[in-house]
Amino acid sequence: MSGVDVNIDVDIPTLRRILSESHTIAIVGLSPDWHRPSNFAAKYLQAHGYRVIPVNPRVDQILGEKSYASLAEIPIAVDVVDCFRNVEEIPALSDQAIAIGAKVFWMQLNIVHERAAAVAREAGLDVVMDRCMKIEHARLFGGLNFVGVNTKIISSKRPKFVAN
Repeated sequence: MSGVDVNIDVDIPTLRRILSESHTIAIVGLSPDWHRPSNFAAKYLQAHGYRVIPVNPRVDQILGEKSYASLAEIPIAVDVVDCFRNVEEIPALSDQAIAIGAKVFWMQLNIVHERAAAVAREAGLDVVMDRCMKIEHARLFGGLNFVGVNTKIISSKRPKFVAN
């Protein structure tokens, strides 16, 4: 992880393009446990039309999809490699994302590795760091109601009252 000159900003049009054009997401570190953030994010992405490919060598299947031990084992094209792994593993995952021809290398919240990002960018991949795909999709495409935010209970509009 680089502590100097970190460039983690991705503009909104780029995020919209990535989320609109991407259809297949390999989630490295996807947990089979329903209460883990990776599982919750994957369920949300599946519910919004994305094909989620689990990459977890410890299990055979997660969320109805076959799980693979590594990115190299995935037999179909992958648009996004979404990493729920420790920052120490990011350079190797960046190299693997390049090797399989992914279009986007995405590092989850609190994951920043500028050197790995530079390698991926140089290879032509879009890079997103320190962001969650689920949160960004919900923020940009109106899916915040999935977690109960858009309950229609809280509103900026005043209710109309009829006096008797």
